[in-house]
Amino acid sequence: MKYFLNPIEYKSIKDMPARERPREKLQYGGESSLSDIELMCILLGRGTRLRPVQDIAHDVLDCLARQKCADFKSLCEIEGVGPAQATTIVSAMELGRRLGSSVRKRVSQPSDIFDLLRHYGDREQEHFIAVMLNGAMEVIRVKVITVGLVNKTLVHAREVFSECIRVMGTAVILAHNHPSGNLEPSNDDIDLTVRLRKAGDILGIEVLDHFIFSSEKYYSMREAGEFWV
Repeated sequence: MKYFLNPIEYKSIKDMPARERPREKLQYGGESSLSDIELMCILLGRGTRLRPVQDIAHDVLDCLARQKCADFKSLCEIEGVGPAQATTIVSAMELGRRLGSSVRKRVSQPSDIFDLLRHYGDREQEHFIAVMLNGAMEVIRVKVITVGLVNKTLVHAREVFSECIRVMGTAVILAHNHPSGNLEPSNDDIDLTVRLRKAGDILGIEVLDHFIFSSEKYYSMREAGEFWV
């Protein structure tokens, strides 16, 4: 499944042409034509007198990306999210987890990772993500490690590898989005990659790649022949 991100530019969904509204867009173009924010707008249903639904959807996605806020109580703390909306979001997440756990995506090339993570490409902040794999190169866990500036100070090896150890992963692919659209790896990206590869070697968990992406394209350090030892 591929994601095509089309941000909502209108203050109110009612102001949008009918075919560009999230529900109608899904009906005519299919669910893959919607961005994360548009999908969340459908789950939320409506905004409030003070906040348009798009703004609320943005806050909910940021909360869910951190994974520490993906519970009913924390969702209700977001301005504009009521108990009914929080219940809908939590139920949708749990159903997706149950259905998704029965089919594991197999990774064989960088484009497979792009399809998996592309929906993070339109985020305004950098999201550093660890994609954990089993011995059959199947994805067993995708975890957002940090939200914000990605550098070697903020991204700790224990946060990258502890979950991989817990789920019995044998390899990990590092990834983060560049909101600027410039996918060239920075010095911090290079230093972080070297440090995490060394940590992975000690733990017996291979770091296969460091993947930098936007909503439209990606840069694979391994594919580019620049995967430093």
